[in-house]
Amino acid sequence: MLKTIHATFDGTVLHPEEPVDLESGTYMRITIEIIKPAKAKAGSFLQTARSLKLEGPSDWSTNLEDYLYETKSERSDD
Repeated sequence: MLKTIHATFDGTVLHPEEPVDLESGTYMRITIEIIKPAKAKAGSFLQTARSLKLEGPSDWSTNLEDYLYETKSERSDD
């Protein structure tokens, strides 16, 4: 039986990209063909923004330009 499985090597272990239908302890022969990595999928803007884990004042989204350009230098915390 011949199967083609795409996997990534982390320096120690090969990690298959999809589930492998083999029983534990199955003996096999592995032939490795190095291929160019696929381009990473670009995440959506929302995924990217969430991954940044930004923190800011509660009025940050409303007054973003004021914070960016310091237009309210006399800003008070009230």
